[in-house]
Amino acid sequence: MVELIPHGVYLLDGKTVVTDATGMPSSDESRENTITYGILRAHDVEGGTGKKMRIRFDAMVSHDITYVGIIQTARASGLEKFPIPYAMTNCHNSLCAVGGTINEDDHVFGLSAAKKYGGIYVPANQAVIHQYAREALTKCGNMILGSDSHTRYGSLGNMGVGEGGGELVKQLLRNTWDINAPEVVLVWLEGKPRRGVGPHDVAISLVKAVFESGFVKNKVLEFAGPGVAELPVDFRNGVDVMTTETTCLSSIWVTDSKVEDYYKMHGRPEAYRKLEPGKVAYYDSMIRIDLSTQESMIALPFHPSNAYTIHELQADPERILRSIEEDARNRFGDKIQIDLVSKIRNGKVCADQALIAGCSGGTYDNLSEAASIMKGKSIGNDYFTMSAYPQSTPVYLATTRNHIAEELLEAGVVIKPAFCGPCFGAGDVPSNNGFSIRHTTRNFPNREGSKPGQGQISLVSLMDARSIAATAVNGGVITAATDIEYEDTHKPYEYDGRIYNSRIYNGYGKADESVALRYGPNIKDWPKMYPMEENMLVELAAVIHDPVTTTDELIPSGETSSYRSNPLKLSEFALSRRVPEYVGISKRIQAQDLERRAGNVPQNVADALAKVGACACNTSFGSCVFANKPGDGSAREQAASCQKVLGGDANICYEYATKRYRSNCINWGIVPFTISKDTPFDYKPGDFVFVPGLRDAILAGKEEIDAKVICADGVKDIHLYFQNLTADERDILSKGCLMNYYAAQKK
Repeated sequence: MVELIPHGVYLLDGKTVVTDATGMPSSDESRENTITYGILRAHDVEGGTGKKMRIRFDAMVSHDITYVGIIQTARASGLEKFPIPYAMTNCHNSLCAVGGTINEDDHVFGLSAAKKYGGIYVPANQAVIHQYAREALTKCGNMILGSDSHTRYGSLGNMGVGEGGGELVKQLLRNTWDINAPEVVLVWLEGKPRRGVGPHDVAISLVKAVFESGFVKNKVLEFAGPGVAELPVDFRNGVDVMTTETTCLSSIWVTDSKVEDYYKMHGRPEAYRKLEPGKVAYYDSMIRIDLSTQESMIALPFHPSNAYTIHELQADPERILRSIEEDARNRFGDKIQIDLVSKIRNGKVCADQALIAGCSGGTYDNLSEAASIMKGKSIGNDYFTMSAYPQSTPVYLATTRNHIAEELLEAGVVIKPAFCGPCFGAGDVPSNNGFSIRHTTRNFPNREGSKPGQGQISLVSLMDARSIAATAVNGGVITAATDIEYEDTHKPYEYDGRIYNSRIYNGYGKADESVALRYGPNIKDWPKMYPMEENMLVELAAVIHDPVTTTDELIPSGETSSYRSNPLKLSEFALSRRVPEYVGISKRIQAQDLERRAGNVPQNVADALAKVGACACNTSFGSCVFANKPGDGSAREQAASCQKVLGGDANICYEYATKRYRSNCINWGIVPFTISKDTPFDYKPGDFVFVPGLRDAILAGKEEIDAKVICADGVKDIHLYFQNLTADERDILSKGCLMNYYAAQKK
């Protein structure tokens, strides 16, 4: 289904792939002929063909977990008005009973900010963030920056990038998103999917093929080939949004008449233009996907890359499920009692719950095909349950007009309004030991809302809406949609945006500085953050040797989302589901640093510094997290800001799972150290790392430094790297955080 070609290829006239470089122009010259470079260069304020790019975006999007913090940070940094269209959707903290009034307080703040600064405000349950962007903001050749990791609109000819809030603040203040000129990977699509195969099947196969090896990490995926024309736009969108799970930087697709029709239907025909590679385009590697051989897939816990065909799972269920149980025990120890093998009934794996939701699942086409499969049937009245969330009110309206909602309801499916909650644990949390199948974006540990520290465990697998529907009408037995006969006779989607005209506040270009921001009691300013001192001493507050540490583990999702406008309250949840003792340790370290700053050096700090001949008068003291590979998944900046609020000064790792998490660390003044892959890190919480002369080294442009680990059995050498920092990023780190950096510019 998926073939990886690890070397460079040329694409001639957008039609012929050539692997022999003989007689071809140089790779650097021909890479400029990709769609990717055409768009990036047009947005690079430096222009030219350099190896560094400083990008300004055409529009931005945030949701109600992130926009309050972004606006508060930008306001403290001198924000006067939004310089580009900035849409604030309310699709994450939409359950306004959670935490009392605080979620709706955030929404009111968002509307007041849209009025004051000239923004776009999308009320709760009108649309999930990425669907609204598709419907109202995308444009061929444009770029959109979002404070959500699944900011991907390449299938509509618009490059999307998901980053932490700090990068959106930079854009609001007319700064830039700074990157190294990326490699580009050609994703060559051939063939046509057979009936029953959907976008999640293709996406899961793609993630499985590339994630573990890092084949596309921080690269741009460019989709082309004859198979593109065989895919409806909804199908393309469903694949494209999942490219985030490959850890690529962004994505872009060739555009055609189907994309043109999409823009016409949405009343924006001027947003379309044909995008295709130049006559000779070079790609650094290639992925070939034969759509005709694609099978129905399932991604088992705890990652979208842990994938099998449904037929493979049902042929050997006990072995596969026992491997998941073993993985869970390795992650959580004796905190939980897992029994996934009990889901095998009469030799087949069965599910307890099903969901079709969010930016990947709740499309019109997915719901239409699911309804076709379920028409005249029932999910039954036993333990199995199923919900569906159309991804916007226009999509919901179309499902009601075309009998799709009717058929789903008659089959026993509960239909709910546009909401991202099930994707991150704020709705439809399964029961303990429950097994849920979902057409959503992720199935990371505990992302669905369970709490292993309290003895809870539930398990999520990803499947396409078609196979979910087939499973639902087969008594919960995991079933490939390719194994059943059905026909989708529903009318094609027709967009009706009148509800948006009635409900959405579009204030771009109409900033009114006289409007007062409306604050609720949970909306708090950021606490004081200190600039970097000459030397750095950090105490290890958490040491995590898992292969990958996700942002959901660094700062859990779910009910914690309600506190994302309150930095101090939210920080109480940092690493709570992975290292519960982290917050207490960090608070103690932070209190000791405040003592040091007052002239009362704690004894343990004095003893550690004495061992390396250093002085507390010019040495900061903070906490540090070590993880093998932190930051996979969400773009949420709070994974870093919570560490900073608790006095965090550094991360140490072998590599960062994503650029966005590393950028978040930098923007919050956390030094993103790495160590070489052959350096063992067998130190424990409570050990110290001393980094002499760090401030001067960072400002001087150095990229590595000798440091000392102070532990129970003596002082040991360690070599730390802080590579690929821009001049601005070095200044941000020296100032202590992005807010301090901007505050210094105003003086």
